[in-house]
Amino acid sequence: MAAATGQIPGDPTPFSVSLAETASSAIQSFAPISRIHQHLCAFHFYADDMSRQIEAHHFCAHLNEDVRQCLVFDSPDPGARLIGVEYIVSEPIYLTLPDEEKPLWHSHEFEVKSGILFLPGVSGAVQRQDLEKVAKTYGKTFHFWQVDRGDELPLGIPNLMMALTRDGQLHENLSQDVEKKFGVSFAEERGRRAYMSGPEHGVHPLANGAGKGLKLELREVALPPTASVPRVFV
Repeated sequence: MAAATGQIPGDPTPFSVSLAETASSAIQSFAPISRIHQHLCAFHFYADDMSRQIEAHHFCAHLNEDVRQCLVFDSPDPGARLIGVEYIVSEPIYLTLPDEEKPLWHSHEFEVKSGILFLPGVSGAVQRQDLEKVAKTYGKTFHFWQVDRGDELPLGIPNLMMALTRDGQLHENLSQDVEKKFGVSFAEERGRRAYMSGPEHGVHPLANGAGKGLKLELREVALPPTASVPRVFV
């Protein structure tokens, strides 16, 4: 169970700061954020532990037709915590990646066709138009904030995350909670998406961790001597 947003340490934002932020927002450009056009809800699990599953809300922007980038939050609410990022690429882009890179990416075919990846508040007919494309893509996701264990702040190193790939993996209580919260039925939507297909060449065997658990580790390395570092100032 994720920790409540109110458990984040720190003092409330004073009115003077809120006023300054309001003034700044009126004159500054937020172009990268303004390109966000889509909210996807799905589930992630830790690449080294499938039992740790997270409800993940993606707020995504297209960089082009083949590449999307998403900010991942723990909820769609105003006080939601930014817990990670996901990059989404088309199958042609994924196939150009080096083999050692491919296991870090997960497929989206099962998520889409099973109904567990959806656009909250968007009619089924409308969201299926885009999800037909998403079903053929691959995603690379890192989480920085382990809200599932109750961390009050983003602690430790980032975690590589994966997506569900077959029935029986998603925790039933998590599934039921999300269905109730957003008024959706994964089973009904699965039936409506039966016509969809995944990647043209099938899910690549190296995707989804190549079927293995993956864990990031931090290790010390020797820094190069200062004299060998190029000077950037005259």
